[in-house]
Amino acid sequence: MLYDVVRDDLSIVRNIYDSFEALEETLGTLKLEEPLFMTYAAKKSFARIMMRTARRNHSFKN
Repeated sequence: MLYDVVRDDLSIVRNIYDSFEALEETLGTLKLEEPLFMTYAAKKSFARIMMRTARRNHSFKN
């Protein structure tokens, strides 16, 4: 049961990350520099939050 929750969470995170990647690719193709930079910053922020959450959850379990 816990495995299913973790798998679902990882699937959602992966879909969000893939969406950032697709948006970056599209904006790069269109040569829209400012939105591309904002998307890159948002992706980095999202990754930072996910890593912080994972570390915090890991420390609670240990």
